[in-house]
Parts: sequence; structure tokens; C-alpha cells
Amino acid sequence: MSPLPRACIIGAGSSGIAACKIFQERAIPFDCFEASDRIGGMWAYENSLGGTSAYRSLHINTSKRQLVYSDFPIDPEAPDFPHHSQVIKYFNDYVDHFGFRDRIAFDRAVEGCERRDDGVWRVTLQGGEVRHYDALCVANGHHWNPRCPDPAFAGSFDGEVLHSHHYRHPQDPVDCVGKTVVIVGMGNSALDIACELGLKGNARQVYLSIRRGYYIVPKYIGSDTLDSFDPHPSEEPPFSYWLVPTWLKRRLRQRRLESVIGRPEDYGLPKPDYPLGATHPTISNEILIRIGSGDVIPKPNIEQLCGDSIRFVDGSSVPAEVLIYATGYRITFPFLDPAFVAAPNNELPLFKRVVHPRHNNLFFIGLIQPLCATMPIAELQSRWIAELLTGTYALPPKAEMERATNEFYESMKARYLASPRHTIQIDCTEYSHDLRKEMRAGRQRAEILGNALTVPSQSGMAGIAGPAEAATE
Repeated sequence: MSPLPRACIIGAGSSGIAACKIFQERAIPFDCFEASDRIGGMWAYENSLGGTSAYRSLHINTSKRQLVYSDFPIDPEAPDFPHHSQVIKYFNDYVDHFGFRDRIAFDRAVEGCERRDDGVWRVTLQGGEVRHYDALCVANGHHWNPRCPDPAFAGSFDGEVLHSHHYRHPQDPVDCVGKTVVIVGMGNSALDIACELGLKGNARQVYLSIRRGYYIVPKYIGSDTLDSFDPHPSEEPPFSYWLVPTWLKRRLRQRRLESVIGRPEDYGLPKPDYPLGATHPTISNEILIRIGSGDVIPKPNIEQLCGDSIRFVDGSSVPAEVLIYATGYRITFPFLDPAFVAAPNNELPLFKRVVHPRHNNLFFIGLIQPLCATMPIAELQSRWIAELLTGTYALPPKAEMERATNEFYESMKARYLASPRHTIQIDCTEYSHDLRKEMRAGRQRAEILGNALTVPSQSGMAGIAGPAEAATE
């Protein structure tokens, strides 16, 4: 039998380590490069790169039942919504249990990746070392390159300005204690930071600038976690799941939510102009209490920055000393030439959100905004890639891939609110079901093709002819 293709995995966050585990299990030769000194990606609160998007008080907002990989349970004593330190412990336990820590090169940033005419990837590492691979797996995450309002707000601001990505706690990197703070955004980070700064003894006053209406989903509905009725992505949902159309599921969930906490406008928040489920959920048990207590005061969008004050579109203005943008992230790949692959406005259509339709040995793992946790989805994606690299799965023809990619992308745009935040949104249950269905279809194609390694053979790299060596120049 011919040697298997050699893969390069960029990043050792929750998606990258899933790929490492699966590839090791399937005897796929690989190297994993991590720019920082530890695993965990965004969950590594303090790493050698100077920190991540995690803040000191961060807890995951999906339950521990949903965050786990399919074959590695979390500590049963862990709380329903673990702290980031417990999440990173789970990742470290996962890596050590399956024994692949020595396969990860830490403090080794990938500086450039170039696909040669024969399909082989030329990967340049920090320091100038060059290696060659048959497949490139991108798992660099999408919560690291802060995105600020574009165009910027009119005027100028005399106080401190930072993005939520850099926020650590009320006194780092900006001392917010005793000051008036304006936070722009209505996502999970915005609400977490607003709630923390709104506590007595932290900020003097917190204003939350909201550009449009959002539904607030609590972590608990009664005594059940918000995702207690959702199947784990590794499980097939019961047949009854498919009997209820999406629009009806959304309506039923919205009615249940309103019966428990009411409507956003009941708390002085803007009324959403879309149904529940059309945006990524904003999850918080505390924000409505902080608003009801006056610790956090909702405001509309900013009209102008006025030096030591901020004016809003309703004509009101407030004095302010700190401005925090919790306005999301840009999807970027600094090691790829933007002329080759880029995600303008965060848009990058991919076959099944993984395979680049023009480059069938370029894979993106965890490049999703799921309604569940990323970890089990990345695991499933990695299993799919492993089947492709070992020849037990074959991709459909290029024209079919492009058609399916466009259809999926257009359907997601129709389902979710049009914004840079929702370009990679997926429904976990539907997506994982669809990916398993495609894996079954691809296995049948592989049998017809005689188990040929279709990715390497189509690109001229490996397969029957043998993979390119991971040589060092």
C-alpha cells in the first residue's frame, strides 16, 4: 500500500487538537504548529502571545454535556457551565490521555503557506524553516483579530478605548474601577463584561450601546440547561426531530422563552425585528438583573464621540471615561496570500464548511459559529478529513462540490441575519447529520473508485504515486 498523505495542522486550539487526535488514531503522518506556548487557543487565558479573547471571569456558555469530544468525558464534578480554567484542564487531559502532546510544536508560528502547481504545500515556519505537505489543515480560530465599527464613529474620544478581546478584568488593561464605561455590542462578551463592570465596587456606571434588538437567552430554563434537549453533535437526533419544521421550532422556543423571562422590550431593550434563532444566541442569566437594578443602562447606537462624552442617535449623551468595543472579529489567515484565499466581510464559502472547493487538499477545521460548542463539531470534521486522507472517502466531482457549497451558503444567508457575525453560522444538529450523510455517500464513491486517495491523486501529490516528503529546506 502507498504511504498516506502528510498533513500540516495550523493551531492547537480545541479544533487543532481534535485533528491531532484523529490523525494519530488513523496513522496519518502530521505536524501540528502552535504559535503560543500551550494548547487551548482562545481558552488559554494567559499564553506567551500575551493573552487571548478569554477574560478572567469567563465561563463557557454551552453546557459541559455539549462541549465534550465524543470519546472523552469531562470530570463529572465539573459545574454545568465550566470556568475557562476547567475547560483548559479538560483539553490538557484530552491531549495527555491520547498521548500526542509531543506531536505539537509550540512557539512555532506558521508564517506562510504556498500551494505549488503540483498541489504540494510549501509551509514556511517562523525562523525561515521550510517543510512540504500533501494537505493543509487550518485551525487558527476566528476569535483573535478584533473588528471595530466600520466606518468608525464620527468625532473623537478623549478617554481609554479598547476592544473586548483585550479585556481581562476590571483593572486590566484599563482601570475601569470608579469610571463611567460605555460598551458597544450585544454579544456574549459584551454582556459578560457589562455585568462584571456593573457590579458594586467596579465601574461607577455602565452604559450598553445596542445597535439593534437581540433576544436574551438564559443559561437555565427552569432547572434545565438551555441545551438540555439538544442532541450531542455525535448523536443522530430521533426521527421526531425532523417532523417539526424550523420555523415552528423557533416559534415554540420563542414562546417558551417569553413565558420565562418576558420580551426584550419589557426591560427597555430594542425589540428584535427578526425571529428567535435568526442570530447567534446572546446568553446571559445576569444582564436583565443588572439592567433592572440600574447598574447597566441600555442606550441606542452611538452617533458621535464628543471628547469626554458620547452622544447617541436618540439625542441623549453621557459623560464617559472608557469605551469598549465588543464588536466581534475578522476572519483572517495571515499565513495565506489574500489573493489566494481570503474571507472579505467574513465570507468564505466552503464545501460542508471544511473543504475549499477549488483546492481539495485545503481544509478548515472549526471555522464555524455553532449554536452548540465547537469541540464536537471540529472532531466530526476531523474524522471526515481523516477518511478522505486515508482513501475510505472520496469527494464528489468539483462541479457538484461548487453547487452544494453555493446552495448551503445561500440557505444559511436566508436563515440567519445578514451580518459579518453570521457568515459561518450553522445549526449543529442539522450540520452534523448532513456531514455524516455526506461521509456515507463518499464511502460509496471511494468503493467505486477502488479506495483511491482522491485528494492526492487529483492534485498530483501522492496517493498511488506516494506522498511528498516533509523535507526541510
